[in-house]
Amino acid sequence: MVISEMNYPRVTVGGFSTISCTRAELAELMLANCLEARKEGDAWLPKLVFSSNGQGVALGGRSPQFMDVMSQADIVHADGMPVVFASKRTEAPLPERISTTDFFHDAARIAEANGLRFFMFGATEQQNAAAVKAIRSAYPNLNIVGHYHGYVAESQDEEICQLIRQSKPDVVWIALGKPRQEEWCLRNRERLSGVPWLKTCGGLYAFLAGDVRRAPQWMQRLGLEWLYRMLEDPKRLVWRYLTTNPYSLYRLLRYTQRR
Repeated sequence: MVISEMNYPRVTVGGFSTISCTRAELAELMLANCLEARKEGDAWLPKLVFSSNGQGVALGGRSPQFMDVMSQADIVHADGMPVVFASKRTEAPLPERISTTDFFHDAARIAEANGLRFFMFGATEQQNAAAVKAIRSAYPNLNIVGHYHGYVAESQDEEICQLIRQSKPDVVWIALGKPRQEEWCLRNRERLSGVPWLKTCGGLYAFLAGDVRRAPQWMQRLGLEWLYRMLEDPKRLVWRYLTTNPYSLYRLLRYTQRR
């Protein structure tokens, strides 16, 4: 049986149709999609793989455009514990949080073992280079076929897509921040025909480069990673979380499909 995203149930959480699977299952799905795409060549339209967290849920309520972009994703996974908690009210509760920062390592291990190729796009030039260096140190047999910083204009889309196509990656990791990264993926999907996965990854490069630390495990399990991050970077995050968290909670309660 060919593994596809259709093998897994979907539940509506916070307004987003969210896949109910584990991190390991998502990594296996990535591998299956990549191997299938290699057979189809340029006839393959990239899978758009996005994530859902409190920031995204709040943004979806405030921006019909972002909600529309998210609705066109092939896969939306839960990147925040509040999303997982809210899913307990649905017919197919999410088995676990699939934090992109953790999932990257699942993806890297399975890519290293099966010869998949990554392209790293986004963040500053310095942070991008530091992240790539860290990845190559941790996964010496992982094939990173290219990387490019995220400080680019929309007018450079074709140039960036040409660079990506020439590199022949299986997965492009796109760290441009919400909603820009999701909009970039949708806007350039057809330009990147033949590329199996376009995976948004937000602040992944900051963690890989060592610029930002993860919260303790107990805070992650309780859904308090946002609090840890806010205390680490109050000037940037206090206002963001104070304005998005209450609205996100409302949308998780109001727009989650019950059993």
